[in-house]
Amino acid sequence: MQYRRFGRTELSMPVFSCGGMRYQQTWDDATLDVVEDANQQNLRATIHRAIELGITHIETARGYGTSERQLGLVLPEIRATRPVEAKGGPDGLIVQTKIAPHANPKEFRRQVLDSLDRLKTDYVDLLGLHGINTYEVFWHAVKPGGCLEEARKLQREGRVGSVGFSTHGLTDLIVDAVNYQGAGGFDYVNLHWYYINQWNWPAVEAATKNEVGVFIISPNDKGGLLYKPSDKLVELCQPLHPIVFNSLFCLRRPEVHTLSLGASQPSDFDLQVSSLPLLDKADERLAPILARLRRAMVEAVGEDVADHFRDGLPTWEEGDNAGYINTHIVLWLRNLALAYDLTEYGKMRYNLLGNGGHWFSGLNAAHLDTMPTERLEKAYKDSPFADRIAGWLREAHELLGGAEVQRLGRD
Repeated sequence: MQYRRFGRTELSMPVFSCGGMRYQQTWDDATLDVVEDANQQNLRATIHRAIELGITHIETARGYGTSERQLGLVLPEIRATRPVEAKGGPDGLIVQTKIAPHANPKEFRRQVLDSLDRLKTDYVDLLGLHGINTYEVFWHAVKPGGCLEEARKLQREGRVGSVGFSTHGLTDLIVDAVNYQGAGGFDYVNLHWYYINQWNWPAVEAATKNEVGVFIISPNDKGGLLYKPSDKLVELCQPLHPIVFNSLFCLRRPEVHTLSLGASQPSDFDLQVSSLPLLDKADERLAPILARLRRAMVEAVGEDVADHFRDGLPTWEEGDNAGYINTHIVLWLRNLALAYDLTEYGKMRYNLLGNGGHWFSGLNAAHLDTMPTERLEKAYKDSPFADRIAGWLREAHELLGGAEVQRLGRD
């Protein structure tokens, strides 16, 4: 395993983290009596495999159903047998959980303490304020006496180590949160950045400037369902598996400290770990693949569209013009489906629009044809593709629309 300094936390972070949102029994906030023995044994084996590989960062969240409670059956037994090591926390493990900011910071505190009890520990190395996706949630975190101040109190009491946040928000919000200095600011950020979605790079740069640790969320799932990639993507990424390609793409940047691996079973680590010996020549190995991926996108949608489809588009919040359609996301998913055959991924994400709350905001284009033409013209007048966007949105809905997808949890 390789390790990187996790910003100002000073933790020695493995470049892969064991994320806890795919191996739990259920997404319901249920008690342990619903957990089947086979599921718990699989979870235990997955954690042991991670540690065997040197993946000392175990990451979960209160919103991951039974994940915390199930980990609470495993972590104490692991810690009882581990020697004190230089890497990670006092016993070589880095344990992280995440709690959503609350309008009432006392409720946030209560939930943190309850999560510690679920994990059967009196201390976590990393506490994340989960889901700073809107400025309203950001305000719950940073207002005077808010959840960030409460987290710092817990830190002074010896309950938590470093304090960070996770986000699915727009880049400007993430940058504002990373730059925030009140109550000590945030020590690390969990955000999305990988090959198919590089929009948040300015936030990564801001994090680097502020010595904020950078944790990449869900590079294999939200990064394109890479554990079951399309045949076309497999071909374009040869001789690497798409998971190995994406791992190298992210980790070649020293500003990126760790990638979350939401393992569902012990073998899920194998492909990621196989990328480590390739890191020393990552740019050389990636160059022909990046060229093929670029060529496929240009052939599918055209160079101008590939580079500038987002230019001049209203955000989904400017819904009085755009009908609350998240046009950025819809067109992005269309392009990925056309260029890389990421249709299954596109359907998963497209049909979540309208059902994902502030975790995946805005609507899809199902209601596009109920909107007056003049309203659409006003919405997209600043786009260089103003006369083509409505057609692209219809195409996306025909390609990706279907049954609504309900969000199971928060990543």
